[in-house]
Amino acid sequence: MALRHIRFFPHTLVSSTNFTPKLKINHNRFFFSPSHSSSSSSTVTAMASNARKVLIPIADGTEPMEAIITIDVIRRSGADVTVASAANNLSVQALHGVKIIADASVSDVANTAFDLIALPGGVPGVDNLRDSATLEGLVKKHVEDGKLYAAVCAAPAVVLGPWGLLNGLKATCHPSFMEKLASYTTSVESRVQLDGKVVTSRAPGTTMEFAVAIVEQLFGKEKADEVAVPLVMRSNHGDEHTFLELNPVQWTFDNPPKILVPIANGTEEMEAVIIIDILRRAKANVVVVSVEDKLEIEASRKVKLEADILLDEAAKHSYDLIVLPGGLGGAQAFANSETLVNLLKKQRESNRYYGAICASPALVLEPHGLLKGKKATAFPAMCSKLSDQSEVENRVVVDGNLITSRGPGTSIEFALVIVEKLFGRNLALELAKTTVFTSP
Repeated sequence: MALRHIRFFPHTLVSSTNFTPKLKINHNRFFFSPSHSSSSSSTVTAMASNARKVLIPIADGTEPMEAIITIDVIRRSGADVTVASAANNLSVQALHGVKIIADASVSDVANTAFDLIALPGGVPGVDNLRDSATLEGLVKKHVEDGKLYAAVCAAPAVVLGPWGLLNGLKATCHPSFMEKLASYTTSVESRVQLDGKVVTSRAPGTTMEFAVAIVEQLFGKEKADEVAVPLVMRSNHGDEHTFLELNPVQWTFDNPPKILVPIANGTEEMEAVIIIDILRRAKANVVVVSVEDKLEIEASRKVKLEADILLDEAAKHSYDLIVLPGGLGGAQAFANSETLVNLLKKQRESNRYYGAICASPALVLEPHGLLKGKKATAFPAMCSKLSDQSEVENRVVVDGNLITSRGPGTSIEFALVIVEKLFGRNLALELAKTTVFTSP
């Protein structure tokens, strides 16, 4: 089963009647244009000072996939994104044991003007955001000033609705909150919905589409297209995941399976968090390990994540599966870690399972002989480094005890296929529906 590699996708965004699907009408109403003086030096200064400023608040109980995907994708556009904690400190305990270090507290930015504020979901994260009086005042003033705002998953129903910021507008949210949303506004089942200055979306599985739609509102379609292409997103939003499997074997494991996910400075944060989040939803025992000399790492788009333990401690134990996220800097750190490479070699020698996504198949597995005799895929620009490129166009490739994938936009499929191999397709499909990766 060979799958066609999708290099671009049409945005899955529904707009209200005063917009066309491609959002070409009333651009001046929605895009923020910096004013320039006549001199070139003044123009450069004006452009720098007028960079789009975006606020993404997070709290204990925030859904990490929704927060990290939104931050990562919008930072790829060049926007100045501030991650602000509504908790008592900058270290936030997101859902599924993911630890995120914010850039600032909400109170630190209470008097700052932003071009966009985007709220992630997750329960009880949305309750904590809603109950922050400082954040409520900031967002209400932002909306009164006619600025763009956005929310995903439970946030439209639990935060924006009660704050009175959806009156007279169409919005969407997570399927389980649609009834609540309907008490505040006209609820619709779009994967991404635009009405006026608000963009709403449904769940982790729609967040990448949501984030790209936000980029389009901030910068225009050309920039959104530029950001979307290297994400390797799929075009068939809502369909069940598929993958190529060669030399199939039954994956057996301890109960629950113990999975090592290493992270390092420069790791692609979307890929890491999606893998961790989905595998923990499946009740796997996921150990997040720092390859650096401290638990906190700064990922490729400057998101700060905190690992569970350091690599030297992790290396004392064995694992059913080792999974490497990508990111150029992170993959190079993995490749240069003798301890991690030795763990991977022992994994292969003992016929246990291992996998990698994005840059890691090409920069870690290939040079250390861990793809010998195996079919694999990788980030499109890295595939030339693979000695066997015969199956690189597939989004996810399983070859015996090895699994590989392409990039951020294939990460959910990658994680779901791991779930399928470990626990069966029924659980994988259940998680796909819960996250609205597939249509509910």
